[in-house]
Parts: sequence; C-alpha cells; structure tokens
Amino acid sequence: MLLDPANSKMIASTMSTIAETAADLEAGTITSRALVESCLAAIADPEGEGDRAFLSVDEAGVRATADAMDTLRRHNRHPGAYTGIPIAIKDLFDVAGEVTTAGSKALADTPPAKVDAPVIARLRRAGFLFVGRTNMTEFAYSGLGINPHYDTPRNPFDRARGRVPGGSTSGGAVAVADGMATVALGTDTGGSCRIPAAFCGIVGYKPTQRRVPLAGATPLSSSLDSIGPLAASVDCCARLDRLLAAEPENPLPMRPVAGLRLAAPTNFVLDEMDETVARAFERTLDRLRGAGATVTEMTFAGFDRLGAINAGGGFAAAESYAWHRPLIEAKADLYDPRVVSRIIRGKQQSAADYIDLLAARQAMIEEAAACFGAYDAMVMPTVPIVAPALDQFGDDDTYGRLNMLALRNPSTTNFLDGCAISVPVHEAGAAPVGLMLAGAPGGDRPLFQLARGVEAAFS
Repeated sequence: MLLDPANSKMIASTMSTIAETAADLEAGTITSRALVESCLAAIADPEGEGDRAFLSVDEAGVRATADAMDTLRRHNRHPGAYTGIPIAIKDLFDVAGEVTTAGSKALADTPPAKVDAPVIARLRRAGFLFVGRTNMTEFAYSGLGINPHYDTPRNPFDRARGRVPGGSTSGGAVAVADGMATVALGTDTGGSCRIPAAFCGIVGYKPTQRRVPLAGATPLSSSLDSIGPLAASVDCCARLDRLLAAEPENPLPMRPVAGLRLAAPTNFVLDEMDETVARAFERTLDRLRGAGATVTEMTFAGFDRLGAINAGGGFAAAESYAWHRPLIEAKADLYDPRVVSRIIRGKQQSAADYIDLLAARQAMIEEAAACFGAYDAMVMPTVPIVAPALDQFGDDDTYGRLNMLALRNPSTTNFLDGCAISVPVHEAGAAPVGLMLAGAPGGDRPLFQLARGVEAAFS
C-alpha cells in the first residue's frame, strides 16, 4: 500500500482488479449500480480530484446504463463477465454522440462523433460501462500531464503540495488510483500510459502498435501512437489488452521470476536518475536476482544515437504538424503554447529528413533485435525521476527538461515498435516508482506472463 499519512491517498485500498470485480458481480455481492455510485462519490469528493481528472461525466446516463446492465445480468442476458464494470475513457477517443476535444479548447466546437472508435466498440460489446471522459495533456503532447485549459489532476502522492500525475493520460491514472473507475483507457506515443502509471503507483501498458486499431483516436504520431490500459494489476491490463486487440480469451499463466533472462541497459536510460528512483531500481534488480532471474547489465549503442536522430522533433513533430496545420492556422491562439511550439517544429522537417528518420528507426529495430534477442525482456526505470511538484514549472526551460526526462525511457519502446509495461516497485510510503519491462515487437502475451511473475515478487 502506498501511504503518506499526512497528505496522500491510500492507493491500494481504493482499487479493485477486473477479476475481483467480475467475480463479485457474478456472485451478486455487488451490482453495477453500486459500482457506479462508488465511482461517482469518489468523483464528487470535495477533497478529491474528480473535477480535474474528468472533463465530462453524464451522471444520469451512467446510472441508467448501470441499471440496464444489472437487469441484463439478472436475466442472464449480459454480454459477459465484464458487464457493468466502470471504465474511464481518455478524451482522445470517439464515442458516438460525444465531442472529442483531446484536452483542447481548439476542438470544443467540433460536432459529436457519429460512431464509436473500434476500441470503444469492443469495450462496449464486452459490457464495460463508460464513466466519463478524462483529462489529458492537450493533444497528448507531453509526458507530464499538465493542462492549462482544464487544470491538472494532482498526483495521489504528496497531494498537499501537488505533484504532476504524468501524461498524457493524466486523468485516467488519477481516476484509477482514486477509485473513480476500475480501469482506464489511454494512449501511448512516448510513454503516455506508462509514465502516469509509474508516477501514480499503478500499472500501465503499451502494446505492439499494430495489434490495436488507431481509428477514431485523435492522432499524435501515426508511426508511434498505440492504445493501452491503465489499471490496478498486470492481469487487468492483460484482460483489457486482449479485448482491445480482439484476441481470443485464453488463460494467461504466470511465469515465475526464477529463470528469467533480463537485459538491463546501463547507458542513456540511467542518466540523471534521482536518488529515490536509483535506490528503488537497485533494490529491484537485487530482488529479481535473489528470486532467480539472470540480470545482465549491458550497453546498447543505439540508445545513445536517439538524441541526434530526433533532434528535429522526430516522428511526433512531423506527423502532428501534418494533422494540425489547418487547425493551427485557424486557432493557434487556443493552443497551450508549450504544445503548439513542439508541433510547429515539424514544419522544419523536409521529406528527406523524414525518410532518413524512417531508415534510422528500422536500422535500430534490427540492431535491438540482435542485441536483446536472447533475453526475455529489457528492464529499466519507467521514469528516471519521481513525479515533480507543480510549483517547479515556472519557466519553459524547466518544463522542457523535466518533460524530456519523463518521456526519455518509455519512448525507447515506441521507437523500437515494441511492447512494454510499467509495474510499481516502490516501498510503502515512498514516492511511486515504476519498473518498465519491455519486449520485442509482437511479444505482448509472453511479456504479460513474465510481468505477472515480477508483480507477484513485489506484492
């Protein structure tokens, strides 16, 4: 349990897993309406973060839907085990009848979506109940979670001072940690599921991109965007990921830590670690070795080239500028200045620059496969720093430095087109720290299996 008695939420005690909730619903010990009322009470808590974590909640509609799901369950007509489980949806996804603003004022006057995004349709068919749309970094373009338009949800840890939740899926992480939803749907272009999970003490997952359809989600980078869950456990994320990828529901055995072969890069990803993360990471590696894993510390030269490769803004700048160009021409004054300044960097990239970027990425993917192919996973701190306090962002230079630090480690997986999960490994009462386990492209299910074993070792 994460607990600072003076000013933090008891994160573990407010969260339930999908499996636990589904079992309670099936046994009749709880109803969907009761789950919804608990979520709505947490959202409305005057000492909580509901107003900042959610951009919209249709209370009447959510209650009516919960009642309908309870009726279906009583008559054994419900879609499945997940019927009536509350999920928070990042304000990036099209939900039929709702406006998708992507956390921005610039899209506030767009018409409501006519159809659900494919991932929303899959969750709806599985019976999940949509609690509301969660806050996020504008257009998903930051790893910190700060939003000047709708305010920034405070991290569950050290709430009296006020720390960033991580981004860009900021509201989703806080919603799960504070019991405002059982799980949350997010996106991950450079860590936007894993960073807020690490900062808030929960689990976040980034799948191999091609497994989950991106249609109906406001894009940031078509090359790097992926869609994933944030939840209380590895098993929760595995269950959501299977649904999002429309894969068969097969048993997911836990792979024990004993016998795991883990590669731990020592260059790039360990630079500028703060003392809290450094201690937690060292303790984690010792514990994994003590449990029987072989942890091989090594260098990967490709990581040291990432700064130069992305010096012009990388895929995110080029591809976001292509999408945002007409909107910026019409409404640049409505953007967060720290977001639009990063988008317009894409204007400076030539077609030749972009082609070089594609080639550099493919070369590094092949280099990584050769370097890490003999290992079960790569392991590193999800983020090299704990969640910074909001009062640290008085100037743009500090914002830029801390944002790049937050994004640096998780973005390696997006560039390598792999899959990765962040699992909390901090001690009780300490600032949340995440351990990132990264797998090769397409290695999602094996990664979940070993992540379950690692999670069990730290429970």
